Amino acid sequence: MSLNWKEIDLVLSELDIVGAKIERVNQPSFDSVSLGLFKSGSSTELFISIAQGACRIHALGSPPPKPTRPLRFMECLRSRIVGGKISSIGQIGMERVVRIGIEAPETSPQSPRKDTVYKPVGQGARHVPVRRAEESPAAYTLYARLWSGAGNVVLVDDRGIVVDALARRPKRGEVSGEACGIEESLAASAALAPRREFEVRDLPGAGSFNGKVESFYQEGAGELSRERLLDGARESFGRKGRVLEVRIAELAAKEAEFRDSDRLRELGDLLMANQGAAYEGKYLACDDFFRGGGVRIPVDPALTVVENARSYYERNKKARSGLQDVVAELESARVSLQRLRDELSALEAEEDPFVLARLLAKGGAARAETSGGPRKRSYPGLSLEASGWTILIGRSAKENDELLRRCVRGSDLWLHARDWPGSYVFVKCQKGKSVPLEVLLDAGQLALYYSKGRERGSGDLYYTFVKNLRRAKDGPLGLVLPTHEKNLAVKLDEARLRELRSLIGDDRD
Repeated sequence: MSLNWKEIDLVLSELDIVGAKIERVNQPSFDSVSLGLFKSGSSTELFISIAQGACRIHALGSPPPKPTRPLRFMECLRSRIVGGKISSIGQIGMERVVRIGIEAPETSPQSPRKDTVYKPVGQGARHVPVRRAEESPAAYTLYARLWSGAGNVVLVDDRGIVVDALARRPKRGEVSGEACGIEESLAASAALAPRREFEVRDLPGAGSFNGKVESFYQEGAGELSRERLLDGARESFGRKGRVLEVRIAELAAKEAEFRDSDRLRELGDLLMANQGAAYEGKYLACDDFFRGGGVRIPVDPALTVVENARSYYERNKKARSGLQDVVAELESARVSLQRLRDELSALEAEEDPFVLARLLAKGGAARAETSGGPRKRSYPGLSLEASGWTILIGRSAKENDELLRRCVRGSDLWLHARDWPGSYVFVKCQKGKSVPLEVLLDAGQLALYYSKGRERGSGDLYYTFVKNLRRAKDGPLGLVLPTHEKNLAVKLDEARLRELRSLIGDDRD
C-alpha cells in the first residue's frame, strides 16, 4: 500500500521541519533515503521510500539501519545538503510529488555568475546553463515522486539542473546534468488525467498520523514489502539450488561409476573377447565370464569393438585417478547447497524489511551477507586461502584460459607440472611482499596433484610470473609459453594435501 495524496498532505501537516538543519543523510536500502533534521532542541528523522507498493514519506521514531558501504546518492546528498536548512516543504497539487526546498550550506562565498556556458540538450534549440567549477548553488530542491513503480527522489540545483537521482531514469531526464522537467510534466498531465477520489485511511494505533503510518508499514505494509522481497529471494535461491541439485546428481552417478572402476576394465575385456560379435543397436550382448550370466554392454555404434574396448579402459584409468576429485567436488557441491539453504533460512527469519532489503541489495545498494562478513570473490575453477595467500587452480583448458584472461595480473605467480598436462596454479601477489616458501610449496603440491604426473608421487614444476607467459600463436585454448621460468621439485605429501584440499572451496553458483 502506497500513501495517497490526502495522506501525504496529512503527514506533511504534522511535520514542523521548515527551518530545520539537515544534520545527516542515510540510505538504508536501494529504494529509500532518510534525512536527520534538528530544530529547536528536537530531532526528526524524515524517511522517504519509493519501494513498489510501499511509496511513502513520514517521520521515523528512530534512525533506520546504516548501509555497510558508501552509496552513490547518499554520498551526493551528504556533500551537497548536509549543513543546509529546510526552507519549504509541500506536495505539488494532488500529484503525490513532494517538493522540499533546501538552503545550501554556507561553506564558501558564492561566486558571481559570469560568462555562463550553455550546453545543448537533446535535439533542437533547447539549452541549459552549465555552472563553472568555482561556482556553488545557493539552494537545492529535493523532489520525492511517490508513484508506485515509477517513484524517484531527485536533487535539483537552483538553475533547475538535476544533480543526481536515487533511481537514474534517462528517459525521464532524471540523470545528472539534465534539465529537470518534473513540474512541467505534472502541469501537462494535470489537465488530461481524470481525478480519483481518495480518503485518509483509518490506520490502527494511537498518536499522530506519522506514528500510525510508521507502525503500519513496520507491522502491516512492511510485511507486504518483506514478502515481496522474500519472493524474489526464494526465486533466485531456488534457481541456484536447482542447478546445484542437478550437479550433485551428476557427480553422485559419476562417483558410483568411479568406485566400481574394476567393472569398466571387465567390460573392456569382455568386448575384446567378443570382437566378432555384432551390435544390437547401441549394445553388444555376450556372456559375462567375470560375474556370470549374460550382459548387454553399452557401445558407440560408430566405433569398432576394439575402439569401444579402449574407451572402457580409458574410463577405468580416469576413474581410478579421478575418484578423489569427484568425491571432493561432490562434497563441495553439497556444502554449497546447504549454505544456500541456510542463507535463505536466515533471510526468512529477518523481520525488518529495511534490513532484508539491504541483505538482498545488488550493485549500487547496500550489501551485507548472512554469514556476517563480506563475500569472497568468486573465481573459475578451485580457490583457497593458504596462510593468507590466495591460490587459484584451473581444472580445464577453459578454466586455465579464464583465469589468465580475467583473474590474474603480471606480478602473480604461475606454476605448472613439467612434461605433464595438468592444471594451471596461480598464487595471487600481495603488494610489497614476496611469496613465502611454504605457500610456494603448497601451490607446488596442488600443481602436481592436479596433473597427469600425480600417480608418480613426485615431479618437477615450472614456475614464473604471469608477465613472463606468452600465448602460443594458433595454439589450443589456454596454451602458454613461459620464459624466465624456474624449476621446483615436488614430492607429494598426503598429510599436506589433505589439509590443502580441506581449504578448497568451489564458489561457482
